[in-house]
Amino acid sequence: MPLLDKINLRPITNWISTRSFTTSRSVLSETTNKSTTAPTGGLYQFFENGEALPKRNWTGRAWKASELRLKSFEDLHKLWYVLLKERNLLATQREEAKRLKVHRLVWTNAGRVKKCQQSMARIKFVLNERQRAYEAALEKQQLAQK
Repeated sequence: MPLLDKINLRPITNWISTRSFTTSRSVLSETTNKSTTAPTGGLYQFFENGEALPKRNWTGRAWKASELRLKSFEDLHKLWYVLLKERNLLATQREEAKRLKVHRLVWTNAGRVKKCQQSMARIKFVLNERQRAYEAALEKQQLAQK
């Protein structure tokens, strides 16, 4: 049996759609909820809970830069794509609200959009800090060798 047949290669969207950072939760949710929930692949990824305009979802806060500095590059990479998917989901909801002519005071997710934007900007900031520190260390090393 070829090696690729032995390995279970799931698309990256399956573990991003659960909005968690551990793959064990996504594996459990995929196996237990397959028969009871709507399809999660394709365009269904852009709808929260299978609804075009779900109920208001009050979420926590944006990530702080001090918290992001403690994360590894891989964790920041995963978090970036989770936030990107969340941003796209919120953009889909905004367009659906426009299409249905729902007034902005009745339904909006502006708070969630702002938190996504802040978190993504902070990830870029932390990665830029790391890049600058790396370049400074290289320059210092080159000066020390001369």
